[in-house]
Amino acid sequence: MRFQVVSDPRARSAACHGLIRAVARGRTATVSALAAAACGLVMTACASQNAPEAASSASAGACVTSQLKTSITDTGALAGQAGGYLKFTNDSHTVCRMSGWPTVIARTAAGGATRLRHVQSTMFGAWHYTSPPPVITLRPGDSAYAVIASDDNPAGGNTSCPAPYVRLQVSPPGDSGNVTISAWLPGAGSYLPSCTSADGSPTAGTSTITTLSSLPH
Repeated sequence: MRFQVVSDPRARSAACHGLIRAVARGRTATVSALAAAACGLVMTACASQNAPEAASSASAGACVTSQLKTSITDTGALAGQAGGYLKFTNDSHTVCRMSGWPTVIARTAAGGATRLRHVQSTMFGAWHYTSPPPVITLRPGDSAYAVIASDDNPAGGNTSCPAPYVRLQVSPPGDSGNVTISAWLPGAGSYLPSCTSADGSPTAGTSTITTLSSLPH
C-alpha cells in the first residue's frame, strides 16, 4: 500500500477517510487499524502546527524599551485639557506584552522634571479602567496606547501656567529603560501644558496601557 503526503488540511482529511473506507472494503482489521492510526498521526501533526503560535503568545515577556518605537499621536485640546496618546509599537521580531502604567517624566526647557500622575479619567479617554489593568499582547508591528493629558488653563488665583513641558522621558511598564521624545502636541499647537490645580499640584497625567479601539479617536 502506498501513502501520499497531502499538505492541505481539508485534502488530508478527505484522503484519510478515503483510505479507511478502502481498507474496510477488503483489507484485514490490522491494516484498517494502521490506516486509522496513520490518519490520527496526520491530525496530530496538524494540531501541532498550530501550537507554536499560541505558545509563543502565552509565554511572551514584557515589552522593553529596546523593542518599542514610542511616539505621540491623536493630539489636541478639548474642554480645558491638552494631550493625546502615547503610541508604543512593537518594532522587534518578538511577541511581547504590556500592562499597567508607563512611567513618564515630563521636562521643561529649564530642566524641571515632573513625574506624570496616574489617571483614570481624561477628556481624551481612559474613563472606565478598573483593576487589574488590561494585558495587551503585541505581535511585531502591533501598537498599544496610553493617554497623556494636562489641564491647559490656570487654576485658583493664577493668571497663567508655568512654562510647558518640552520633552517626555518614557518607560514602558516594568522597564527601567527609557526613551526621550518631544512633548509637542501638533493638534493643540502647543507643548504639553504644565498647569497646576488650585492647590499647586501638577495636573499632567497618564493612563494605563490600552488598545486604540478602547479610546476615542
